[in-house]
Amino acid sequence: MTKALTRTDFNFPKQKNVYHGKVRDVYNINDEYLVMVVSDRISAFDVVLPEGIPYKGQVLNQIAAKSLDATADIVPNWKIATPDPNVTVGHHCEPFKVEMVIRGYLTGHAWREYRDGKRTLCGVPMPDGMVENQKFDQPILTPTTKADEGHDEDISREDIIAQGLVNKEEYEMLEDYTRKLFQRGTEIAAEKGLILVDTKYEFGKKDGKIFLIDEIHTPDSSRYFYADGYEERLQKGENQKQLSKEFVRQWLIENGFQGKDGQQIPVMDEAFVSSVSERYIELFENITGDSFVKSETEAINDRIEKNVNAFLKSL
Repeated sequence: MTKALTRTDFNFPKQKNVYHGKVRDVYNINDEYLVMVVSDRISAFDVVLPEGIPYKGQVLNQIAAKSLDATADIVPNWKIATPDPNVTVGHHCEPFKVEMVIRGYLTGHAWREYRDGKRTLCGVPMPDGMVENQKFDQPILTPTTKADEGHDEDISREDIIAQGLVNKEEYEMLEDYTRKLFQRGTEIAAEKGLILVDTKYEFGKKDGKIFLIDEIHTPDSSRYFYADGYEERLQKGENQKQLSKEFVRQWLIENGFQGKDGQQIPVMDEAFVSSVSERYIELFENITGDSFVKSETEAINDRIEKNVNAFLKSL
């Protein structure tokens, strides 16, 4: 079976610390640069699953890199280079403590809240009479707090400003950037026969300037439907054909796991792991229009270390 990158423990020149996230390992280089290694770990319901997904990290990293390049005219972003298929090196920014979630369609978490009778999400009203996967008249912004551990929490625009998480002027800039980025992502997806359903963006500051940080428009941060057949499936009340991590969540739910206390993660056999890997590659090829070139996985940690060290010397 193809090897997956599930753990890294590098010691790069001028490295100050490392943050091991659910999926990414972020190395701080002298408070100037970040080396973000995108692993093959996969998380759902804020839990890291026991098996890695081969090529997932490469897929996420390369989609994000291409998407950052395609939106750099809207807002400056943190990316400097991608010296390895699984790695982006960029500017060290101080993150804002909120994630900007934007939804064009009533699905996922928003639908589950709506189905349970709620008609506001993060202080934003949702009209009566909607059905699952229906398009909103206008995309809605439903930000969350950025939790260091555990679950991110829904929060309203008013509470973000009142709690001083972001000041009013900068928060309005984040909203504006979010809407423009989502519009660009929607247009790019439409060209490939896809619908960008919802996504999240993260922002930070460096030298007083706002930067777009982290990944964008990947299947971990976004949900995509196939445009072909969308209306027919909506009218029939059928599930949409989608490319996102939602199918992993659905598989977990069907097998009795939603990240709650006492629940056991179901066994991820080789066939399931391979099918998830194939879905990620499928999304890469659909959203980028490029053929996916599988990187060498035999000595993946050695490859990353060599490529990153060579790049850092050039900075």
